[in-house]
Formats: sequence, structure tokens, C-alpha cells
Amino acid sequence: MSLSPDLLARIRAASDEHGGPRAAMLEALKLIQHEHGWVSDPHLAEAAATLGVHRAEMEALASFYSLIFRHPVGRTVILLCDGASCWLNGAEEVREELKRRLGIGFGETTADGRYTLLNVACLGGCDRAPAAVVGRDRQLVGPLSPAGVAALLEDGL
Repeated sequence: MSLSPDLLARIRAASDEHGGPRAAMLEALKLIQHEHGWVSDPHLAEAAATLGVHRAEMEALASFYSLIFRHPVGRTVILLCDGASCWLNGAEEVREELKRRLGIGFGETTADGRYTLLNVACLGGCDRAPAAVVGRDRQLVGPLSPAGVAALLEDGL
């Protein structure tokens, strides 16, 4: 399972655009994740070789950023905010309703591979609390309510 020639070309271009191989490492990880949904070990190694950096450097960077997924995730990732504003505005009830409807806990993916539910410290969407970021386009949604969870999931995000 190797990276496409087009993706490898975009990774090389990122090196030129971002000021060199090390400066392009995060962009390379983001490009891989955008195309494949997550960053596998072979893909990480291939990107490191393409940039001419050590695999360990890429791994350290990938493991530092919580939004670089190193394991397969569902087609739709739901990042639910656990910040103070969200908590004060009813996030706990939304959290419980999401877990109940999806039948999974945080860090898990539904059996059909449709949803992954992740808890994040803050999304910066305090004006929409409780809030979440949903899907590949990372759409900020909120304010959420337990009743609104059904609609969120039924919209097929």
C-alpha cells in the first residue's frame, strides 16, 4: 500500500513551498490524512523517505498532534468539545446522548465504520457552546442539545 504518485508530488511540492523538508513534515501528514483518512505506518515511512527526513522525526510529529490520526477512524469524525464553556452549557447531556445513540465511547468507532467519537479539550467555539467539529471538512456545529443529536446524525454528516 503505497502513496499515489500525485500525493508524492504534492509532498515534494510542500517541501519547496514550506521552506524545506522539516518544515513540510506536518503538511505531508495532513495531505496523507486528507487522502486516506488516517496516517498508516507505511505511509508515514514513505513520506519521510520522500522528504529525506528520519522516520522517527515524522513519528514524533504525528504523535504530538492529536488531530493526526495514527489509527483508522470512521468516515465521519465527531470532535466533541470538553471546554469549560461547553461543560457549563450542557455538554455532559450531549455527550451522553451521542454515546447512547452511537453505541460507542470516546476513542471508539461504530461497528459499521461510519462514526468515530473523540473528546477534545477546546474547539474555540465558546460562542456556540456546547460545540463539536464534525466531518472531513471540520464543520463547527453548535449550540448542540441532546434533542439535536438525532438530527446531527440523521443529516448524514
